[in-house]
Amino acid sequence: MRHARRTLRRIVRTAAVGGILCGTLMVSDAMAGAPAQGPHAPASGPSGRVVADAVARLGPERTAGRWTGEDGRPVVAVTDEGAAAEVRRAGARAEMKRHSMRELRAAADALGRTPRIAGTAWSVDYAANQVTVYADRTVSRDAWERLQGAARQAGQSVRMRRTGGEFTLRVDGGSALLGRGGRCSAGFNVTDGRDNFVLTAGHCGPVGTSWFRSADGAPRPLGTTVARTFPGADFALVRYEDPDAFDGANAVAVGGGRTVAVVGAADPVVGQRVFRSGSTTGLRSGRVTALDATVNYREGTVTGLIQTTVCAEQGDSGGPLLAEGVALGVTSGGNGDCAEGGVTFFQPVTSALSRLGVRVIDGRLRPGASPSGSASPTPTVSPSPSESGAAAGGGADAGNAVGAPPVDPGRSRPTVTSIVELPLLLTGLVVIGISLIGLGAVRWLLTERADRDELRTSYAQSWG
Repeated sequence: MRHARRTLRRIVRTAAVGGILCGTLMVSDAMAGAPAQGPHAPASGPSGRVVADAVARLGPERTAGRWTGEDGRPVVAVTDEGAAAEVRRAGARAEMKRHSMRELRAAADALGRTPRIAGTAWSVDYAANQVTVYADRTVSRDAWERLQGAARQAGQSVRMRRTGGEFTLRVDGGSALLGRGGRCSAGFNVTDGRDNFVLTAGHCGPVGTSWFRSADGAPRPLGTTVARTFPGADFALVRYEDPDAFDGANAVAVGGGRTVAVVGAADPVVGQRVFRSGSTTGLRSGRVTALDATVNYREGTVTGLIQTTVCAEQGDSGGPLLAEGVALGVTSGGNGDCAEGGVTFFQPVTSALSRLGVRVIDGRLRPGASPSGSASPTPTVSPSPSESGAAAGGGADAGNAVGAPPVDPGRSRPTVTSIVELPLLLTGLVVIGISLIGLGAVRWLLTERADRDELRTSYAQSWG
């Protein structure tokens, strides 16, 4: 009987400790989207600019990518001990890898020169130090064998992986954009200083496509696509033509009547937690797993994409990807769904803004206020300039994001509405509370048992 009680106490104590740890993780995940000081506040650790400068000095021969670790600190892959020491002096964690960034990029470039096979994709996995090639279920055995031959020629850093589902564009954030060819999602509101536009996915429709919005259950005119790139890249501009369709604001709906103000744009970092909104599946979260990914859709090849673990479904195309109020991308395509999960790719916002000659409207401006900026001609597509690796929100400091107003050093940054998963937060707190009660009960039982033993011993000594 005594052994059974000890076993029961041990089980309750172990379960309570496990409950506290589980609840703590749930609360941490629920609060992961909350900025500490503003839209660009680093999570912890050194300045991202200091780390980026160290990586730039070492060059692609001695480094192999950088990402944000689970603890929020920057991690840099290096190829020699000297480079590792310099990375540590910059305040980041160094991981020794076999293949340099130059080798990884050369392998990816070699894959890009192979004959196109629809249903395939590849990206550089920094943490695994390899180029991962994906082939969906539509890729035949013969095509798979040809791809394996190309991978062998590309180098030892290439790894092949079959994946379920099919890489598709998510036609059929953002609010719904209704067109004759299908349904997409609105991304971000942008401006050229004269006209206002919606930035969305290029595959949603060609130039001249008319778009409608749903108002009171009926379609209302919204605007027309005036600039578009697809394939190659995947972005488009829809000019607002209905005065009632644009109120001067720029915010992303996150459910429950809440919105997050968009304050600028920047490039993400690998490992960063991000959020996506779409007209089909609403708000979803995940992490960035790779940058500069290439996807061979049936409709064409798109390069330079952001790869994530965020799910998406038909109709989510063009919807916004963001972190802490900073615009990162618009939904392009992927595989899987939000029931079983999958991989989703996004067109980076920064490259789209640069090529279109527009900037993100500051969502902190009062609705109807005229955004500052000089007028420029109607946007046209121009060659993409070289892109920087500046990060936003995920533990690296990007400075001022593209499209964000200059920051006065003498003033604190305005706070940005955070994305907090309230159900997960409440569940985590309840789990922690129950676990603490369990620990308290066990301690009370142990104390009571100790008092009884002490009293029994005292009686035994008194009565001989």
